[in-house]
Amino acid sequence: MWRKRAIIIVALFITVLVGLIGRLVQIQLVDTNHFTERNINLLEASVQQRSQEMVIDSGRGSFLDRNGQPLTEEYKPVLILFPFLSKMDWDIEKVSTITGASEYALRDAVEKAKEPVTFGTPKPLELTDKQVREINALQIPGVFAVEKKYHLANRPAEQLLGIANKDIQHRTRYDDKELPNDALLGVTGLERTFDEFLLAEKESKLIYHVDAKGGPLFGINVKYVDPANPFYPLNVKTTLDYEVQTIAEKLVDKHGIKKGGLVLLDIETNSIVAMVSRPSMNKKDPFAEGEVGTKNFMLKKQIMGSVFKTVIAAAAIDYELTDPNRLFDCSKKINGEPDEQYQHGMLNFSDSFAVSCNNTFGTLAKELMEIDPNIIETYAKKLSLTETVGWEGDIYHFEHFKQLYNEEQGHVFLNEEDRKDPNFVAMTGIGQYEVRGTPLAMANMMATIARGGEKEMVRTASAVLYKNRTSMLQFKEMPLEGDYIKPYTAMSLQKLLREVVVNEEGTGRLLNDLPYEVAGKSGTGQTGHSQGQEEIENKWFAGYFPHKDPKYALVTVRLEALENDQSTTALFADMVTALYEFDQSQSY
Repeated sequence: MWRKRAIIIVALFITVLVGLIGRLVQIQLVDTNHFTERNINLLEASVQQRSQEMVIDSGRGSFLDRNGQPLTEEYKPVLILFPFLSKMDWDIEKVSTITGASEYALRDAVEKAKEPVTFGTPKPLELTDKQVREINALQIPGVFAVEKKYHLANRPAEQLLGIANKDIQHRTRYDDKELPNDALLGVTGLERTFDEFLLAEKESKLIYHVDAKGGPLFGINVKYVDPANPFYPLNVKTTLDYEVQTIAEKLVDKHGIKKGGLVLLDIETNSIVAMVSRPSMNKKDPFAEGEVGTKNFMLKKQIMGSVFKTVIAAAAIDYELTDPNRLFDCSKKINGEPDEQYQHGMLNFSDSFAVSCNNTFGTLAKELMEIDPNIIETYAKKLSLTETVGWEGDIYHFEHFKQLYNEEQGHVFLNEEDRKDPNFVAMTGIGQYEVRGTPLAMANMMATIARGGEKEMVRTASAVLYKNRTSMLQFKEMPLEGDYIKPYTAMSLQKLLREVVVNEEGTGRLLNDLPYEVAGKSGTGQTGHSQGQEEIENKWFAGYFPHKDPKYALVTVRLEALENDQSTTALFADMVTALYEFDQSQSY
């Protein structure tokens, strides 16, 4: 019996010993860099236990505006203090004299610190170049003046630029790469699409080795750890203009746009100069409230209403349905019943477009259907309303690289039967029923018309730059594939869009007294919802300016607005005025 017990005890001992050895092998050899589901790097953790460090740059790339101004991060020269200074005699008087900070404040910061701190946090003291040189010349252990990277408190174009975080679920995209455990990964927006360019190789940090009590190990100087490659991190040069973007965001908020925003394109380069989406992002918890704040509504398809009449007009012009002597009854609805709200009487095609007569464009849509049920969709595609318009191409080692994240594609009909049903076609002709398009595609349509029919991909980034700002690769202007509208058709549309503003009854007449001459089209997309006695609608104004020498295409939109809301037209007007003043200031 005792022998059996001894064997069992020995077996258990051997089993435990083998288990411990296996665990030791796992810790020391197998999972050293990725221990447990939390991916703990044991080597780094062991170093951290006997050192104090301050990360001064995460190593992730940044975004710049078209002039090279930072959009997401900035470098500030700051004073770094290590906590072991509280156990040392150090020349606090000289540091105080150089920085202008009181000795009491410096001593208090050190005594309260449990890890290296930036003096003055949360609002760090910014140093001059001279102060940086003088502090570092003192060579005091634990006192350093360095340039530290900070996230901008108020990032512009937050939905367009997107979010990067340490969410571990996104690491599966890079199973074939060795990434730092706390590496930031792009989750939405440009942070997501340009993620592989922006990934950090290694952090830049100050490391100081300490003894068991936290004091410095004398004889070992501070170590500055920096990625070996001097060309990284990379920076993405966007087409945004920081100043114009800031103006746009202030104006959108001034006009109380709770859901919606604006898109502004540079017509010559077909690039995004500003893009604003509301509601704003919840900075503390971006994915709260059903992720609404992270969505870029300028890339989401919406009910566009009468802006779509521009497509019907283009097709009607080409198929010779716009005889100037032909009159339409603009005191009736598309179903032939009297229109109690609008009594415009008999109008020709041009005046019908100016006042946005539904009966005219419902009638024209049905006539186009009789010629060919596919005409309306064909012209919507010619004007790039039913396709993605963001820049896409083969670059570097990426095929079909897309600059814009989750850009949606518009549509006109959803099934074959609808495009042959006169009632549905009439509703389609005025931009209702199943017609959908993104604000970006709508701005691109206006830019296409302003350029005489040439349609191009919309860029939001022009280049990827090395750390020293030299170019790694460029995103050149690219045409959109597919058929174009004819130059004559584009010229005719330009006249119609201008008439919307100069006509005394035109829906854009409030824009007629601006420093830039505007051409454009209003739109009201009926959502089918109501609040009390008022309908809930999408309110639009899309256009370009100056009319004779086009420079900008602009779309303003308020989603889920009350039917009498006029904020989008007022926002459009203020943005035009602001851009005129901006351009004037740049010319001096």
